[in-house]
Amino acid sequence: MRTLLLLFMALVAMGLSGCGYNRFQSSDEQIKASWSEVLNQYQRRADLVPNLVRTVKGETQFEQQTLTQVIEARARATSIQATPELASDARAFQKFQQAQGQLSGALSRLLVVSENYPNLKANQPFRDLQAQLEGTENRITVARKRYIEAARSSPTNITAICFGYKPKANFTVENEKEISRPPVVSFEATPPRGSASGVAP
Repeated sequence: MRTLLLLFMALVAMGLSGCGYNRFQSSDEQIKASWSEVLNQYQRRADLVPNLVRTVKGETQFEQQTLTQVIEARARATSIQATPELASDARAFQKFQQAQGQLSGALSRLLVVSENYPNLKANQPFRDLQAQLEGTENRITVARKRYIEAARSSPTNITAICFGYKPKANFTVENEKEISRPPVVSFEATPPRGSASGVAP
Protein backbone atom coordinates (compact mmCIF):
# COMPACT_ATOMS: atom_id res chain seq x y z
CA MET A 1 0.00 0.00 0.00
CA ARG A 2 2.80 2.34 0.89
CA THR A 3 4.54 1.58 -2.41
CA LEU A 4 1.35 2.36 -4.33
CA LEU A 5 1.00 5.66 -2.47
CA LEU A 6 4.58 6.63 -3.28
CA LEU A 7 4.04 5.65 -6.91
CA PHE A 8 0.85 7.73 -7.05
CA MET A 9 2.63 10.76 -5.57
CA ALA A 10 5.46 10.38 -8.06
CA LEU A 11 3.00 10.27 -10.96
CA VAL A 12 1.23 13.39 -9.66
CA ALA A 13 4.55 15.22 -9.35
CA MET A 14 5.51 14.22 -12.88
CA GLY A 15 2.13 15.37 -14.16
CA LEU A 16 2.47 18.73 -12.46
CA SER A 17 5.97 19.08 -13.81
CA GLY A 18 4.90 18.28 -17.35
CA CYS A 19 1.88 20.57 -17.41
CA GLY A 20 3.21 23.61 -15.57
CA TYR A 21 6.97 23.80 -15.15
CA ASN A 22 7.72 25.04 -18.65
CA ARG A 23 5.08 27.76 -18.33
CA PHE A 24 6.46 28.87 -14.95
CA GLN A 25 9.99 28.94 -16.31
CA SER A 26 8.93 30.93 -19.37
CA SER A 27 7.06 33.43 -17.21
CA ASP A 28 10.04 33.83 -14.90
CA GLU A 29 12.38 34.46 -17.84
CA GLN A 30 10.01 37.08 -19.22
CA ILE A 31 9.93 38.87 -15.87
CA LYS A 32 13.72 38.82 -15.64
CA ALA A 33 14.05 40.21 -19.16
CA SER A 34 11.53 42.96 -18.44
CA TRP A 35 13.28 43.89 -15.20
CA SER A 36 16.67 43.96 -16.93
CA GLU A 37 15.28 46.46 -19.43
CA VAL A 38 14.04 48.66 -16.57
CA LEU A 39 17.53 48.61 -15.09
CA ASN A 40 19.10 49.38 -18.47
CA GLN A 41 16.96 52.47 -18.94
CA TYR A 42 17.59 53.71 -15.40
CA GLN A 43 21.32 53.28 -16.03
CA ARG A 44 21.03 55.20 -19.29
CA ARG A 45 19.43 58.07 -17.38
CA ALA A 46 22.10 57.97 -14.68
CA ASP A 47 24.77 58.15 -17.39
CA LEU A 48 23.19 61.30 -18.86
CA VAL A 49 23.16 63.19 -15.55
CA PRO A 50 26.91 64.02 -15.30
CA ASN A 51 26.87 65.62 -18.77
CA LEU A 52 23.73 67.54 -17.87
CA VAL A 53 25.31 68.79 -14.64
CA ARG A 54 28.49 69.88 -16.43
CA THR A 55 26.47 71.81 -19.00
CA VAL A 56 24.31 73.51 -16.37
CA LYS A 57 27.42 74.51 -14.39
CA GLY A 58 28.33 76.68 -17.38
CA GLU A 59 25.46 78.97 -16.37
CA THR A 60 27.26 80.72 -13.52
CA GLN A 61 24.12 82.14 -11.90
CA PHE A 62 22.22 78.85 -11.87
CA GLU A 63 20.67 77.86 -8.53
CA GLN A 64 23.27 75.69 -6.85
CA GLN A 65 20.74 74.06 -4.52
CA THR A 66 18.82 72.61 -7.46
CA LEU A 67 22.03 71.32 -9.02
CA THR A 68 23.19 69.83 -5.73
CA GLN A 69 19.87 68.00 -5.31
CA VAL A 70 20.32 66.35 -8.71
CA ILE A 71 23.89 65.30 -7.91
CA GLU A 72 22.90 63.87 -4.52
CA ALA A 73 19.82 62.09 -5.90
CA ARG A 74 21.93 60.46 -8.62
CA ALA A 75 24.46 59.34 -6.02
CA ARG A 76 21.70 57.69 -3.95
CA ALA A 77 20.15 56.02 -6.99
CA THR A 78 23.43 54.60 -8.27
CA SER A 79 24.60 53.47 -4.81
CA ILE A 80 22.03 50.66 -4.85
CA GLN A 81 23.36 47.55 -6.57
CA ALA A 82 20.77 46.96 -9.27
CA THR A 83 20.70 43.25 -10.07
CA PRO A 84 18.00 40.95 -11.49
CA GLU A 85 17.62 39.51 -7.97
CA LEU A 86 16.48 42.93 -6.71
CA ALA A 87 12.96 42.24 -8.00
CA SER A 88 12.70 39.28 -5.61
CA ASP A 89 13.47 41.36 -2.50
CA ALA A 90 10.48 43.56 -1.64
CA ARG A 91 12.38 45.76 0.82
CA ALA A 92 15.35 46.35 -1.50
CA PHE A 93 12.95 46.93 -4.40
CA GLN A 94 11.10 49.62 -2.45
CA LYS A 95 14.38 51.34 -1.53
CA PHE A 96 15.45 51.23 -5.17
CA GLN A 97 12.24 52.74 -6.51
CA GLN A 98 12.28 55.47 -3.85
CA ALA A 99 15.81 56.46 -4.89
CA GLN A 100 14.83 56.50 -8.55
CA GLY A 101 11.75 58.57 -7.72
CA GLN A 102 13.91 61.12 -5.92
CA LEU A 103 16.15 61.41 -8.96
CA SER A 104 13.11 61.86 -11.21
CA GLY A 105 11.87 64.67 -8.98
CA ALA A 106 15.27 66.39 -8.84
CA LEU A 107 15.65 66.26 -12.62
CA SER A 108 12.14 67.63 -13.12
CA ARG A 109 12.90 70.59 -10.84
CA LEU A 110 16.17 71.24 -12.68
CA LEU A 111 14.39 71.35 -16.05
CA VAL A 112 11.70 73.67 -14.70
CA VAL A 113 14.27 76.04 -13.19
CA SER A 114 16.33 76.00 -16.40
CA GLU A 115 13.40 77.68 -18.17
CA ASN A 116 14.42 80.90 -16.38
CA TYR A 117 17.84 81.00 -18.07
CA PRO A 118 17.71 82.12 -21.72
CA ASN A 119 21.42 81.47 -22.27
CA LEU A 120 21.12 77.94 -20.98
CA LYS A 121 18.01 77.26 -23.04
CA ALA A 122 19.83 78.50 -26.13
CA ASN A 123 22.77 76.18 -25.43
CA GLN A 124 22.60 73.43 -28.07
CA PRO A 125 24.34 70.74 -25.94
CA PHE A 126 21.84 71.44 -23.17
CA ARG A 127 18.94 71.16 -25.60
CA ASP A 128 20.35 67.87 -26.90
CA LEU A 129 20.64 66.54 -23.35
CA GLN A 130 17.07 67.58 -22.60
CA ALA A 131 15.86 65.67 -25.67
CA GLN A 132 17.89 62.59 -24.69
CA LEU A 133 16.57 62.78 -21.14
CA GLU A 134 12.98 63.04 -22.35
CA GLY A 135 13.49 60.02 -24.62
CA THR A 136 15.03 58.06 -21.76
CA GLU A 137 12.17 58.92 -19.41
CA ASN A 138 9.74 57.64 -22.03
CA ARG A 139 11.75 54.42 -22.36
CA ILE A 140 11.66 54.01 -18.58
CA THR A 141 7.88 54.41 -18.66
CA VAL A 142 7.52 51.71 -21.31
CA ALA A 143 10.00 49.35 -19.61
CA ARG A 144 8.27 49.69 -16.23
CA LYS A 145 4.86 49.10 -17.80
CA ARG A 146 6.10 45.89 -19.44
CA TYR A 147 7.64 44.73 -16.17
CA ILE A 148 4.40 45.43 -14.28
CA GLU A 149 2.44 43.38 -16.83
CA ALA A 150 4.95 40.50 -16.69
CA ALA A 151 5.04 40.50 -12.88
CA ARG A 152 1.25 40.46 -12.65
CA SER A 153 1.06 37.46 -14.94
CA SER A 154 3.59 35.48 -12.91
CA PRO A 155 2.28 32.22 -11.37
CA THR A 156 1.33 32.43 -7.70
CA ASN A 157 -0.45 29.12 -7.15
CA ILE A 158 0.71 26.19 -5.03
CA THR A 159 2.32 24.42 -7.99
CA ALA A 160 4.46 27.52 -8.69
CA ILE A 161 5.52 27.66 -5.05
CA CYS A 162 6.47 23.97 -5.17
CA PHE A 163 8.82 24.79 -8.04
CA GLY A 164 10.38 27.63 -6.04
CA TYR A 165 8.80 30.55 -7.94
CA LYS A 166 8.14 33.48 -5.63
CA PRO A 167 5.93 36.51 -6.39
CA LYS A 168 7.99 39.42 -7.72
CA ALA A 169 8.05 42.86 -6.13
CA ASN A 170 6.18 45.46 -8.09
CA PHE A 171 5.83 49.20 -8.40
CA THR A 172 3.16 50.72 -6.19
CA VAL A 173 -0.12 52.19 -7.45
CA GLU A 174 1.28 55.66 -6.81
CA ASN A 175 4.29 54.88 -8.99
CA GLU A 176 2.06 53.52 -11.75
CA LYS A 177 0.14 56.81 -11.84
CA GLU A 178 3.43 58.65 -11.97
CA ILE A 179 4.80 56.67 -14.91
CA SER A 180 1.59 57.15 -16.89
CA ARG A 181 2.52 60.85 -17.20
CA PRO A 182 5.49 61.39 -19.54
CA PRO A 183 7.91 64.16 -18.55
CA VAL A 184 7.30 67.63 -19.96
CA VAL A 185 10.32 69.25 -21.57
CA SER A 186 9.52 72.65 -23.06
CA PHE A 187 11.71 74.64 -25.42
CA GLU A 188 9.28 77.55 -25.67
CA ALA A 189 10.39 80.99 -24.56
CA THR A 190 9.46 82.02 -21.03
CA PRO A 191 9.19 85.48 -19.47
CA PRO A 192 12.39 86.87 -17.96
CA ARG A 193 13.28 86.07 -14.37
CA GLY A 194 11.27 88.06 -11.89
CA SER A 195 8.20 88.25 -14.15
CA ALA A 196 4.92 87.51 -12.39
CA SER A 197 4.09 84.81 -14.93
CA GLY A 198 7.53 83.18 -14.84
CA VAL A 199 8.44 79.98 -13.05
CA ALA A 200 9.80 80.68 -9.60
CA PRO A 201 13.29 79.29 -9.00
